[in-house]
Amino acid sequence: MDRLDSKQLYDMWTELGMEVKLHDKLLENSEKLHKRNYLWQTNRPIAMKLFDTALHDSHGQRVAEIVDYRNAGGKSIGTFCIYVPDEIAMAADVLNIPLCGGTGFTVDYADKVLPRDICPLVRSTFGMAISGTCPYKTLKDFVLGETTCDAKKKTWDLFGIRSLEVPQKKNPVDKALWLGEVKSFMAQLEDLSGVKVTAENLREAIKKQNRKRSILNSISAFRKLENPPISGLDALLISQVALNMDIDAFILAGEMLLKELEERTDKSISAYSAPGVRVLMAGTPSPMGYAKIHAAAEMSGLRVVMDESCTGLRYSRGNVPEDLQTVEEMVVAIADRYFDIDCACFSPNSERMENVRAVIEEFNVEGVIHNILQYCHGFNVEAGAQDSIFSEINVPSLKIVSDYSQEDMEQIKLRLEAFGGIVENTRGDR
Repeated sequence: MDRLDSKQLYDMWTELGMEVKLHDKLLENSEKLHKRNYLWQTNRPIAMKLFDTALHDSHGQRVAEIVDYRNAGGKSIGTFCIYVPDEIAMAADVLNIPLCGGTGFTVDYADKVLPRDICPLVRSTFGMAISGTCPYKTLKDFVLGETTCDAKKKTWDLFGIRSLEVPQKKNPVDKALWLGEVKSFMAQLEDLSGVKVTAENLREAIKKQNRKRSILNSISAFRKLENPPISGLDALLISQVALNMDIDAFILAGEMLLKELEERTDKSISAYSAPGVRVLMAGTPSPMGYAKIHAAAEMSGLRVVMDESCTGLRYSRGNVPEDLQTVEEMVVAIADRYFDIDCACFSPNSERMENVRAVIEEFNVEGVIHNILQYCHGFNVEAGAQDSIFSEINVPSLKIVSDYSQEDMEQIKLRLEAFGGIVENTRGDR
C-alpha cells in the first residue's frame, strides 16, 4: 500500500479513538531514544535503515496495513508472549499483534489502576491502552494472555482477558496439558476467522515461520566472528521488529541484510571501531522501544554477541519439521517446539542452564550481563543459579536490575565499564 502522509496518519489515529496530541509526545520521546540508543553508531549496515523504518512504522504505516486487512474482513488478536504459536494463527488466517510496551512514557497512566511495584512491561503495556496512545487497542478481536508470571495472570483477571495456560513444569502430564491448550487455541482461531486449519495451509505457515527464525539465526551467526559485521544493538532492533513487521516484508529485509553482512565479512568490515569484551545479554526481554541496557553496554565498549532472552535466542531457537503429513502431527510438533522455550517460569529449569552454557561456548562469550527488568522475580532469582554455572567455567557476570526509566543510564554505563575491566583482567583464568 502507498505510504500515508502526516494528515492521513492523524486522521487514522483519530478514527481509532486515540489521544493524538499525547501520542505525538510519545512518538517524539521514542524518536529521541532511538537517536540516542542507535544512531551514535558510525558503521551500521546500510540495510539497517529498513529496520529503523519498521520501528518508526510500528505506530503508523504498519497500523494502516492492519486497518486495511481488517476492513477487508481479516481477523486479528493481541498477544503478549512468544508462547503463542504463530504458525497456527497464520494457518487460521488470523493476524497476531504483539502488544508488549517498551516505553516508560505510559507507565504513570497504568499506575492509576495497577500497583507500582509490579513488572514495568505490564504497566507500560496497559498504560498505553489507558492513555489512548496504543494504536492497536481497537484493532483486535480479542486479547490473549498467558500464565508466565503472577503479575500478568492477575492483570488478565483485572481486565477480563482470556489466557493460555503455560505449565510450570515439564513432566509428561504438563506436556499433555500444553498440547491441549494449543489445540484449544487453534479451535478458537478457526471459530474467529471461519477458516479451517488444513494440512496444506499449516505446512505453509510452518515453512514461513521457520524461514523467519532461520534469518534471525543466520544474522546471529555473524556475531560469532572475531569482528562481527553487525552490532548487538542492531541485532536487538531486528529481533524486536520481527515480532511486529509483516512477515513477508521482514523476510525480504532480512535477506537483503544477510547479503550485505556477507559482503562486509568478505571485506573485513566490522560494526565496531575498537576491540571489546564479548558479552552475553541474559534474562528478561527488551521489547520494541527499550534498548537502554544494550546501548549502555556497547557505549561502554562491550560487544553484545548474543541475547539469551525472549527478544533473542529464546524466540528464534528451534524450527518445526516441514515434512509432516497430517494436521495432528503438525500441531503436536508445533506444541513441542514452543514447549521447549526455556522461560524462567519453569521449575526446575535445567534446559535453560544447559542452553546458556552451550551459547557461551558457541559465541566465545567472555562475560555475562543479567539484564533483569525490575520486579521480574523469576529471572532475577534464576540469575543466581546461572551464576553457579558461570563460576564453574570462570565467566564473570554482572546483574543489572532496572526499569524503563532513563535516569540511571549513566550509572549503568559506569558499572558496565568497570565490568569490562574486570573481564579483561580475568581473561587468562579461563
